[in-house]
Amino acid sequence: MATEESEKKGASESMGTQIQIPKYAWPITGVVVILVIGAIIYFVMGKYDHISKGQFVGPGKCRECHKEQYDSWKKTKMANSFNALRPGVNAKEKQMVGIDPDKDYTHDETCLPCHTTGYGLVGGFVSIEKTPEMAGISCEACHGHGGSYVNTVMSPKDPKFKTSDARNAGLVYPPTENVCRECHNTRSPFVGLDYKFYYSDRVKLGTHEHYHLKYEHGG
Repeated sequence: MATEESEKKGASESMGTQIQIPKYAWPITGVVVILVIGAIIYFVMGKYDHISKGQFVGPGKCRECHKEQYDSWKKTKMANSFNALRPGVNAKEKQMVGIDPDKDYTHDETCLPCHTTGYGLVGGFVSIEKTPEMAGISCEACHGHGGSYVNTVMSPKDPKFKTSDARNAGLVYPPTENVCRECHNTRSPFVGLDYKFYYSDRVKLGTHEHYHLKYEHGG
C-alpha cells in the first residue's frame, strides 16, 4: 500500500516538474508574440504602400515608364502651381484681384484643391510637410488616380497592354475638358465672370510635351 502511494506521489511530482516554465522564458515568449503580430500587420496592411485600388501613387511612379513626359511636366506652371500659394510669389497678380500678396496660403483649404493633387483623398496631398511630392498639379490630376491601374493593367511586365483595359481600370486618357474645368472656372479669384476656357488651346499649354510612345497600346 505504501509503495502504491509512493508511486502516485512520484508521478505527481514528475508531472509538476514537467509543466514548470522557467521565469526567463516569459519575456522571450512575449517578444516572439509581438514580433509575429507585427509581421502579420506589416504583410497584411503595409505590403503595397499606396499601390492599391482607389489611391493616388504620386508622379514618381509615373516617371518610371514616362521619364520624358515627367521631365517636361516638371518645368510647367501646373507642376509648380503650389508655389503660387507662397507669400511674395506673383505679388502683382494677387494685388490686382484683391489677394494679400504677403499672406501664406500653403495651408489654405480653399486653395489647396486646385494647387495640389488628390487633396483630401486617399494617397493624395495632405500637407507640404508630409506629402511634398503631391504638391502641384501632377499626372493623376488629369489621368485619374493610379492605384487602380498602375502596376496592374499598366505594368512594365506587360508593356503591350491595351489602352482600353487601362481605361476600364480607371485611367483617364485623353483627359477630358470636364477634368480641366474643375479648377479652370469662375471660382478662381484670377478670372472674371466672363471667363471662357478654350480646352482645345489650353490642353496644349502648361501640361507636358506629348512624346511618341514606344508601344501604341491599341484602342
